[in-house]
Amino acid sequence: MNRIKSNKPIDRMIENILETRFENFDSATVKHAKNRIIDTLGCLIGGAKDPSNPQLLDLIKKWGGSQESTILVYGNKVPAHNAAMMNSIMARSFDFEPVSPLVEGINVPGHISGSTIPTAIALGELTRISGKDLLTALLVGDDISARISVVGSGMSTFSGRDRVGPINAFGTTAIAGRLLGLTHLQLRNALGLLLAYCGGSHQMILDTTTGFKLSQGTSARDGIISAQMAEAGWTGVQDSLLSDFGYFNLSGQGRDKKMLTAGLGEKYYSDSTFKPYPCCRLNHSAIDSTLALVGKIKFGIEDTKEIIIQVAPPVLKDILGQPFKVGDFPHASAIFSLQYTVADALLRKSVKPEHFTEDAIRDPGIKAVIKKMTMQELKEGHGESARIRIITIEGKEYTEFTDIAKGDPLNPLTKEELIDKFWTNVEFSKALPEKKAEKTLAIIQDLEKLDDVSELVSALTAN
Repeated sequence: MNRIKSNKPIDRMIENILETRFENFDSATVKHAKNRIIDTLGCLIGGAKDPSNPQLLDLIKKWGGSQESTILVYGNKVPAHNAAMMNSIMARSFDFEPVSPLVEGINVPGHISGSTIPTAIALGELTRISGKDLLTALLVGDDISARISVVGSGMSTFSGRDRVGPINAFGTTAIAGRLLGLTHLQLRNALGLLLAYCGGSHQMILDTTTGFKLSQGTSARDGIISAQMAEAGWTGVQDSLLSDFGYFNLSGQGRDKKMLTAGLGEKYYSDSTFKPYPCCRLNHSAIDSTLALVGKIKFGIEDTKEIIIQVAPPVLKDILGQPFKVGDFPHASAIFSLQYTVADALLRKSVKPEHFTEDAIRDPGIKAVIKKMTMQELKEGHGESARIRIITIEGKEYTEFTDIAKGDPLNPLTKEELIDKFWTNVEFSKALPEKKAEKTLAIIQDLEKLDDVSELVSALTAN
């Protein structure tokens, strides 16, 4: 392995990436990883036919190249980096996959699993690894991304950069480096080369573009390419994180850098939250409050004078708190809108993937509900809390406050709810036969017993 003796955080992290064994993990860590795989792959199935994805598939097929890894659901074999990119983009399409890395009680925005899981599967198929190897590579990749994410909390998004791209790419590079058998020096070079790809813009979301899901895929692609280039002999920055122009200094100052290595090799961090609704997480407390009210009162738009949505000031100022309008990519317009998602919950008494098709988004009933809405600043709770107030024409007022939305570690989904969500995605997309979906679930439940990841890939392929 050509170990490098160094106490630098980057070298300690690399050593952990390369030397961790499956036996290092406790049962809770493995169980949580399996749940994230179930959730992410369900979201991938659900997003397979989302507008723009079939067109991207056509492009990737035109690009050609070695038949290394499978584009899941569809079955086409392409270079591993392109398969990982396409699979990650499908997983992100409904903004439904696991989120919010949690490190030592600190929860920050992020979508790590949607990149790391497709990367591990794509390279796992190429290198013919076992289920234990897949879980191990995934957990060390998630861990480095989670640690970087919490140390740099807030700096990427608030500087206008999309945190998904660079932060996820550190994890995908770690996974690729481990599965390709890189040495310590090669992996350090790979992580250094990765700096050339650390871009992305939060404007993709603010303008509700198709491109909002692009960095989810490019972070998977770029991690594999960086590892392959290092394997071929390319050299990169020696310390991609803490050098003068490394990631943290380029992006802004973050939290205590000691969190990069605190408990390294003893605790493996990852996304912590499972979403019950297919839209931006910052909508979820408002949706929870709305559905609670729908369960208590008979809602009729003709009897309603005003619907008041109260959220934290930063959310109110973001695209989520702005008046809803349908842009060039209606799906993104809806999933990043509080007004749309609350109207959807009121009108349809649920929030499901089928509510984010263009026909559902342009439903005149949604427009009628939104006309009754007022946005206000919430003066209690925290950044994700929300209150919904409904005032009737007769002067009656109904109100519901949600502090912590469903799906958070403090208000978690049950395993049954997680499995139900998987089937919701399968039934919505109709992209994977039911028997294949059943086999996928069975394989993941006993993933550590799997001899070859190709069996999982086969289950996830329609043809």
